Formats: sequence, C-alpha cells, structure tokens
Amino acid sequence: MKNISFNIDGRICSATKGENLIEAAKQNGIFIPTLCHFKHLNPLGSCRVCIVNLNGHAIAGCSVFVEEGMQIEVNTPELLDTRKAILEMMFVEGNHFCPSCEKSGDCQMQNLAYETGIRYTRFPHLFVDRIVDARPERIVVNQNRCIKCKRCFEEVETNDGYKVFNFSNKGNKTIVSIDYEQEAKLSETQAEYAMKICPTGSILVKGKTFSKPFGDRIFDQVSEGKAIAFDKINKKGRKMRIATTSLAGCFGCHMSLLDIDLGILDVIELVEFNKSPLTDIKKFTQHCDIGLVEGGCCNTDNIEVLRTFRENCDVLISVGECAIWGGVPAIRNTIPVEDCLREAYLESLTSEENETVIPYHEDIPKILNKVYPNHEIVKIDYHIPGCPPNANHIWNVVKNILFEEEFSVVYPEFKYD
Repeated sequence: MKNISFNIDGRICSATKGENLIEAAKQNGIFIPTLCHFKHLNPLGSCRVCIVNLNGHAIAGCSVFVEEGMQIEVNTPELLDTRKAILEMMFVEGNHFCPSCEKSGDCQMQNLAYETGIRYTRFPHLFVDRIVDARPERIVVNQNRCIKCKRCFEEVETNDGYKVFNFSNKGNKTIVSIDYEQEAKLSETQAEYAMKICPTGSILVKGKTFSKPFGDRIFDQVSEGKAIAFDKINKKGRKMRIATTSLAGCFGCHMSLLDIDLGILDVIELVEFNKSPLTDIKKFTQHCDIGLVEGGCCNTDNIEVLRTFRENCDVLISVGECAIWGGVPAIRNTIPVEDCLREAYLESLTSEENETVIPYHEDIPKILNKVYPNHEIVKIDYHIPGCPPNANHIWNVVKNILFEEEFSVVYPEFKYD
C-alpha cells in the first residue's frame, strides 16, 4: 500500500492511502474524538463529534479516507466550539443524570465532556420521558441515555449471525429496538460486550452494574490531593466578602466547601462570610464580592433567594450539578407536578389512613412546574460542576476571581458525579 502525505492543522502527516482519517490522525499523534467510530467497521457518521474541515468544508472525520495533499482542520476555535455544542445537545436531548448513572466513570460521552471542558450547557434540557426496557433476558435498555450511535447495531449479533438491535420509528421518535428472541440467545459475555461498546449508560447487563468503585473506573485518574496554598494578596485592602446559600439541593456542596481541613485557617484570614448557613446570617448586611449558590430552583422561595443573591453579589457562581442543570431533583421533570404530588401525599405507602392531604398554606412556597437551573432564572458568572465539586476546585475558582490567580483543575477534580 502506498504512503501519502496530507496536512492536519498545518502539520504534515503521513499514512497509508485510503486509511480512515481517525486512525491516520492517531498514528500521527493527533486525537480526533468520536463516539460512534470503530476501527474495523465502515464509517457510521452518526454522532458527528469528529467533525473536521476538509478542504474548507465541514464533514464527519470518520467518513474521510486520506488522500495525497488533503488539507484538514481539526482543532480550530470554531470546530472545537461546534464539537462542544454537539456534546451539549446530546446531554440535554437525553436524561443523562451522571450522579445516578451506573456507567458514570466508564462513560465515553461523559469523558469527552470532561475533555472539552463542559461546565454547563448553553441549551435547555428537554427532560423527555422515554422507555426503560427491562423485558430482555439479560440486558436493560434505557432510551433516555441512547445517542443513536449505531454501535450496537453493527457489533452485537448472535452466534448464528442475527442482529439483536435496530432502529424503530422515524425522526425525533426514533429509538433503538430489541429483538427479544435473538437477545435471549446472547451469552453472558456477548451481553457484557454490548454494555461495553455502548458509549453511554444506555445498555446495562442485569446484575452487573456498580461493579467498580470510584478510582477503579475506566476514566478515573487518581492522584494525591494538593494542599490549597493561598497567595495572601488583598487588592481591595480588606477581607473579601462571600455569601452562600442552598436551594433545591442536599447541602453536599456546602459540606465539600468546608472539606479543606486546616486550609480553613488560611481562608478566614482572607475572606469573611456574610449571609450564609455557615454563619446563620439570615439577610445580607453588606454587598458581597462572591455568591456561591448550590441547588436549583424548585419553588417560588428558591427564585426569590436567587434573585436576592444576584442583586447583592458582584459575582455569582453555581456550585454543583443541581445548581447547573437541576441535578437529581430534576428527575421529577419528566413527570407532571400533579403526578408527583399525588404519589408523595395521596398514594404513598407510608401515608396514614385519613391523612392523605396535599399541604397548602400561604406561607408554603409554591412548587414550580419543574426544577430550573439557576442560569435560566438569573445571570450566572461561573459554573463549578460536580456532585459535589471537590473542595480544591471550589476554592481555586474563588481564588482566581478574588485574587486573579491562575489555576488549573486536576483531572480527578473535574467531575459530574
């Protein structure tokens, strides 16, 4: 086979003529992300994450076979942002609740989101309620997590050559369907392979979930935590003021905020807390430099508190998954509010007889139709993802804003779960 030369981002590369661009780029030390490509398969071109410019035209990189003299762009600012937007759309189109997903840490889509630095999505989450199919013999298929990459179509078949997965319906109603008769023929190894090649948590094997602890998952990279070293420069000539609050969340982000051990002694020399559960100050007594908000908005009181923080803080930061997109509380967004209230108060197994009443009083905040991320209510300046975020991550962001220090977040600290 003939070797040819081609150009990627101004760099001369070489590969065998006709080789797939994803593999050819890899051989030259250039990574092109993809969620559907398999080396031994014909191009699927379904996820579009591998978008590149070929001779000035945008195209899925996995569908390109290298030829002499090709001019290819991979990492221009426009392509990086487009790739990021495609991933964001995948997250909002499905219900990808990373903190509660069995494949979190082993999920290729989640890892690409880390690699591209997605802290929040520019698009609103759809919260569509799709089927979770547990009828098959060995597997469970969660349509909420499926990105329709077609890997399972091409890779999973019985020993006698029959396909197990295929598409049903058309347009935005398309789902991956299962041939139950053929699925029952899969061996345990074949079923586990189906789970492995799925780039999300859509395909799970019954009885095989949660098999790896944190730190042992594919995309975990464990490293020793770094101590927080504060550069004690106060450019305003006073202690910086911080306010915190918890909306529709679990208070875990506040617990993480304090999880810096003796580092708290450095913190109190540089900052003072105003309105916060940590100080029990109920109302703002001074304007604050930074407001840290955990939890999203599920009722009218949450909205009022959030707007008060926006008015009284120069910089407002959403901390944790619940604040950024609703998180675990937003699981109810796929269900009508009426059904949630009925299940919680009228039809609950724990309700006592004749005590099934939905509470109502003018002092009780009114529940919203869904849980809203904070940036849909007010302007948010920074987002710190995680459930909860690592303490180092939180304080590095605060230091960066207050003291204009450069910082980087080590890989294990940038998580959604």
